[in-house]
Amino acid sequence: MRAPQICSFILITVAATVGCGGGSGDGGDDDGTDIDASNGNIDADIPSDYTRLIGRDWSLPPGATDTYRCARYTVPADTYITNIIAQAPLGTHHTVLSIADSRVDGPDGIYDCDVQELGMVMLYASGVGTSPLDFPQDVSVRVAAGTQIHLNLHLYNASDAPITGDSAILVKSQSTPTPTLAEMVFAGNLNFEIPMGAMNHNVVGGCTANASYSLFAVWPHMHQYATKQKVEHIRSGTTTVLHDRAYSFEEQNYYVQNPIFQVQQGDQIRVTCTYNNTSGGRITFGDSSNQEMCFAGLYRYPAQGGNIFSCSSFF
Repeated sequence: MRAPQICSFILITVAATVGCGGGSGDGGDDDGTDIDASNGNIDADIPSDYTRLIGRDWSLPPGATDTYRCARYTVPADTYITNIIAQAPLGTHHTVLSIADSRVDGPDGIYDCDVQELGMVMLYASGVGTSPLDFPQDVSVRVAAGTQIHLNLHLYNASDAPITGDSAILVKSQSTPTPTLAEMVFAGNLNFEIPMGAMNHNVVGGCTANASYSLFAVWPHMHQYATKQKVEHIRSGTTTVLHDRAYSFEEQNYYVQNPIFQVQQGDQIRVTCTYNNTSGGRITFGDSSNQEMCFAGLYRYPAQGGNIFSCSSFF
């Protein structure tokens, strides 16, 4: 039987942006973990020219649902990431890679954690079936020497047998700077609910750009009641559709913009998420299977130092 589509991504509340402290536990039964970028198992279908940036082994007993495991790693040298793949064996429902800050910093290594434990500067996110991401030529995400990065894994075992895995972020990178640096932010809505029985129900979010940038990839992320996402650019009353597709929880791909789209200061980004509420009750914003999210991850350059939710609204 296929496991229920419960994953979800990150529970984001106002409290999470204020701070949620460090992890609890000492890694539980996760002996043997190696988070060194140069070690660890690599899936056979991942190209050999990728290296392991951060990851960890894990094990889950039968029925261990909505389980979170984290890892920290301090990058020893300037690293300019140009390509990213998530190594996500069965049981990995999402990965969130961020820069560690006061909410999640601590000793390098592994630990048990919860959904709220992530830094506010995003490097990468993936869900079920996320495709590899290749940055445009001469564009990268920089991780400076001495920077601690943080990996949050959402793990799920709906079976009646234990499972184990090794989840990781694999990259192509270089030690020399690229001409342009990129960043990832979320456009969407942080506060909504879907009425009981509502069909084709739309939730709208987004922001007004406070600086110009080039948008090169869009990553839709919603949960199991979502059916479609549309991302639009609005300038002086003229609307351009950047993404408009049916949504599948099991195919959370990055959609590269070709040509790369130019956003000017004062332009609007509008994200519309559509849902069919077949849950039997109302659905609120959140992480679990009976909740929903409405986000489009935006990769853009030049990097502006924006936090993860700098293009998300609360209406």
